[in-house]
Amino acid sequence: MSEKTNLSYEKKTVYDQAGSKVVEEAYDYAKGYVKYLDAAKTEREAVCESVKIAEAAGYRAWNFGEPMKAGDKLYYNNRGKNIFLFRIGTEPINNGIRITAAHIDSPRLDLKPVPLYEESGMSFLKTHYYGGIRKYQWLAMPLALHGVVIKQDGTPVEIVVGEDENDPVMYITDLLPHLARAQAGKPLNDVFSAEKLNILVGSRPVEGEDKDKVKMGVLNYLNEKYGITEDDFLSAELCIVPAARARDVGFDRSMICAYGHDDRVCAYPSLTAMIDSTDTTHTAMCLLVDKEETGSDGVTGMQSSLITDVIDEIAKAMGGNAAAVRANSKCLSSDVTATYDPNYADVYELRNASLIGCGVSICKYTGSGGKSGTSDASAELVGWVRRCLNEAGVVWQICELGKTDVGGGGTVAKYMAKHNVDTIDIGVGVLSMHAPYELISKVDLYEAYRAFKAFYQF
Repeated sequence: MSEKTNLSYEKKTVYDQAGSKVVEEAYDYAKGYVKYLDAAKTEREAVCESVKIAEAAGYRAWNFGEPMKAGDKLYYNNRGKNIFLFRIGTEPINNGIRITAAHIDSPRLDLKPVPLYEESGMSFLKTHYYGGIRKYQWLAMPLALHGVVIKQDGTPVEIVVGEDENDPVMYITDLLPHLARAQAGKPLNDVFSAEKLNILVGSRPVEGEDKDKVKMGVLNYLNEKYGITEDDFLSAELCIVPAARARDVGFDRSMICAYGHDDRVCAYPSLTAMIDSTDTTHTAMCLLVDKEETGSDGVTGMQSSLITDVIDEIAKAMGGNAAAVRANSKCLSSDVTATYDPNYADVYELRNASLIGCGVSICKYTGSGGKSGTSDASAELVGWVRRCLNEAGVVWQICELGKTDVGGGGTVAKYMAKHNVDTIDIGVGVLSMHAPYELISKVDLYEAYRAFKAFYQF
């Protein structure tokens, strides 16, 4: 008697499907991810950490015009803010490339070019928010300063303040409830103005100064410690991020709360899956890109021509046709999705929501409203990915980002698809997305790693 066919579809948890061995592996894998998170709070830091991981695995730096051959493990560091890793396979390059594309920038506050001022005995830094934040979430919490200052002579100065337990931290003040009666009656977006997201950095005046005595104290500190002056802010990239480290959440330690899950929770497994995959047949590529949170523009964003330039170089070096390579390639746009939150159930459509602990999430389409701004993966590609993940025993689920008319979001998928590369979104579900501290499940993280590894080897 033949085995009965299961006619229905039902999401099941990793705990039910994969067993205790995989769960233990997930907890162990998460330790490396936590270290990566704490070391990589900006895209520049993420590139540095990724280079360390890649070089330890035998990858070497490559530049345009240099030769390549089957078996080479290479990376291209684009201006220190995004990185392309690729491994050349033995099969004809016209068969295409297996590509994962994740982003390593996260919502934050950036300092304005002329940020420092003094008012009422306090010194502040002016900010401009980067990406989609809820402004009130950044008030009254410890913050850290990360980034680089390029001095007039071209000397770079790396700055990190607020991460060491002996460091001071930054702070944005909030209004006390005793005086917030008028504020409480206003819409949320009207209460919290971007121009009030000012970073408090000092209150001690310098003796002997005629004006801006507190501001001069800050400038004296920066000059003594880093050798910079106020006009060096003009050529700086300085970011304000949460100061605290990633932590386990729950009595069972099944979750991780941290800054920057979006999208390092997909970048790290994409990177480590490529490094750990044993396949030598397929040419593989892992893209860790910048500027996704602001539209993927600029020379380090996904809309740059760099992706086609790199594919053209690979095709030429391996005797292929670049158009054929793109047409036969497949890409997993490795980005997060929204995990169903029962506290806000009214904005989700439960049947098509990502559930915590049910594995990596596939989004056939993103966008908003009537699928606006999506590439919408084909049924054929979804079927191929299903077969790939199922044969590898990966626990996965299908989802979309909330109810149809509630909102939506986008990823880099459409920018890959415009190059005639079949692309689909797949990533980890996140709770409290774009908050200073987001939350993910360890088993969902690990299933993403297993999914990307299966993709590279299928």
